[in-house]
Amino acid sequence: MIESKIISSVQNPLVKKVLALKEKSRERKKTGLFVVEGRREIELAQKGGYKLNTLLYCEEILGDFNTLKISDKQSIELVQISKSVYEKLAYRKTTEGILAIAKSKSHSLDAIHFKNKNPLILVAEAPEKPGNIGALLRTADAAAVDAVLIANPKSDVYNPNIIRSSVGGLFTNQIGMGSTEEIVHFLKKKKVKIYCAALTASKKYMDCNFKSSSAIVVGTEALGLSELWLQNSDQNIIIPMEGEIDSMNVSVSAAILIFEAKRQRVQ
Repeated sequence: MIESKIISSVQNPLVKKVLALKEKSRERKKTGLFVVEGRREIELAQKGGYKLNTLLYCEEILGDFNTLKISDKQSIELVQISKSVYEKLAYRKTTEGILAIAKSKSHSLDAIHFKNKNPLILVAEAPEKPGNIGALLRTADAAAVDAVLIANPKSDVYNPNIIRSSVGGLFTNQIGMGSTEEIVHFLKKKKVKIYCAALTASKKYMDCNFKSSSAIVVGTEALGLSELWLQNSDQNIIIPMEGEIDSMNVSVSAAILIFEAKRQRVQ
């Protein structure tokens, strides 16, 4: 690793760069870089094929740096920072004294490849709230879906809130992005059946067969799915509601639908 001196001033240019990457989506897009915080998230990022440019650590908090499972150490700049600088940079109070600057990936649909013959895909149209996006990625990781596709994205996936709420799930999923039209075309080209979570012309989700190549498509709680999805749906599906409220959080709905598909596939 390329070691540099200890940084103890929050006015240091590298510290300012990290703050800008954390706080400004524009800066992340311009540089192609983002900030990862925490031992588990950094290790998952590397495992997921993300390149680390710089590691910043506080020895007082982290302890022995050598316990980190870091590969390709020769090309990574290693920077020691004081506790006061770390506290300025840290997004969470409970992380272990380590942050990294990493290079973002392309999320084009052309980069999506399926290892399974009958892939299971989660599609989310226009998700906006970082907490919901993070929860969707956690569900996708838990179910080991083949890909997560985000149609008409409204949020930068490298937003620290999304990384935090996904608990590193951003790095463990194969993620593709595009317009609704592009993703519909992609799914049809791959001969993937489209199941849209919608209220109209719907079938109960437990009465559907998800054993073949399937994409489960969810929209926002406020607007649902756009007309283009409904026009191209092979089957609209619904989760029956037995209480007074007629909808659930999108990440909860996605989890129910995805795990029903998983249940069918192990029978």
